[in-house]
Amino acid sequence: MGPSANRLTSSISWSITFKVVIIAVLLVLLLIPSSMVESLITERAENRDAATAEISSQWGGSQLVLGPVLVLPYTARVVSEKGVVSEVVRYLSLLPDTLATTGTLAPERRHRGIYEAVVYRAGLHVQGAFQAPRLADLGVSPEAVRWSEAFVTVGISDMKGIRNGLALNWDGRAHPFEPGVPSAEVLPYGNAPTVSTQFSTVLNERNRYSKYHEEDADMESRGQTTSGVSVAIPVPDEAALTRRHTFSFDLDLNGSTGLIVAPLGRQTTLHLSAPWADPSFIGAFLPTRRTLSGKDFTADWQVLHLNRNFPQHWRTDTDRPAVDESTFGVRLLVPVNEYQKTMRAAKYALLPLTLTFLIFFFVEVLNRRRFHPFQYILVGLALVIFYVLLLALAEQMPFDAAYALSAVVIVGLVTAYAAASFRHRRLTLVTAGVLTLVYGFLFVVLQLQDYALLVGSIGLVVVLGAVMFLSRNVDWYNPAPPGLAPEESAAA
Repeated sequence: MGPSANRLTSSISWSITFKVVIIAVLLVLLLIPSSMVESLITERAENRDAATAEISSQWGGSQLVLGPVLVLPYTARVVSEKGVVSEVVRYLSLLPDTLATTGTLAPERRHRGIYEAVVYRAGLHVQGAFQAPRLADLGVSPEAVRWSEAFVTVGISDMKGIRNGLALNWDGRAHPFEPGVPSAEVLPYGNAPTVSTQFSTVLNERNRYSKYHEEDADMESRGQTTSGVSVAIPVPDEAALTRRHTFSFDLDLNGSTGLIVAPLGRQTTLHLSAPWADPSFIGAFLPTRRTLSGKDFTADWQVLHLNRNFPQHWRTDTDRPAVDESTFGVRLLVPVNEYQKTMRAAKYALLPLTLTFLIFFFVEVLNRRRFHPFQYILVGLALVIFYVLLLALAEQMPFDAAYALSAVVIVGLVTAYAAASFRHRRLTLVTAGVLTLVYGFLFVVLQLQDYALLVGSIGLVVVLGAVMFLSRNVDWYNPAPPGLAPEESAAA
């Protein structure tokens, strides 16, 4: 290779524009393993969800309690397309005037391998009263009602969780419940809380009603409350029906993740308490009163029938109401969700990559030291491995400790490599200091959910200002290779 070719190669290798392009390309390429890390985090979160679902399937799943509902079977005549008249049995579902539920939750932590799930045992006391309107107002003839077949039903999303014999106290007399619901249409549509620990799912659960604007195409997947218990409560006649009837029952129920109820009464109240420090109040209604301490919580809800969008009664020949837009209750959160925080940290992967590469870039430009693109790749891979190490450690210890240990390991590794490459103590200390500031800043942003955007924006402005300050004296068009004065470089 002749002198001209050597001079051209040296000029290209010291070209700032060429170096900036190479660094930009490397940053884009390093986003590929960064996205793979995010996929790994999602996969580990799904494994945790699977373990939680397995525990829930054996203990009792997330619970939705619907009811009680007073149901009157009646005979209706239908005419087919060929003019044939036949009789079918349909149902009139009546909701209570008042519905008051008082309960306590006893949470427990269960483990499947390294994964942790929260289960609970709920003790619920349900009471209230029915006072039905006249049948003429409901479009049903009293002569068509099968009074002796009237029954009361309660929907329970996961029957495996029932731990006691259930009996309905109706007007002072006990009537034992039997498993099963004669017809799914007598209960409204409703879903229990999901067992997922994914961050987006938890946010959706906090605003449960926003998830269910799909129409009839989704109805089948939402009819999960067809399971339940029922008890025959014969009603003599319409006069007896329109009188006020009181009811109560006690429900000892195993569940996991969360417990919600639907406001089926004209006035519905719910009082829940539990020795749990981190509840998430989910659904369409927040508690009217709540008390949170470091060890337990109590919460009270009060909902009127005017606050919901379904009627106080319906017939099975009309649309079956859906209650998902009106359900409310509590979700027992695990205090530290390592997958949520690790995913949030991984979304900032470009920040430490860019700042670290800027350090090496300015060392090249300002201190006349050359670094091969392969060296940039090694440093970038070390920064990406930080998130893998963080995920692995966070599954074994508290997130803050895992973050500190991962940061110390990666900062130490990159600093040691910089010391071997720079062979300059001051530059090595600057590299270590900047990396420490970057990971410290990222940790602060992870702790600030409400102000993360504000703090992050201020931090980026400070970084941009620092870059502008450091680059103010760089001769972007005439970088001199080591050993040459600027005028010699120009002459060359």
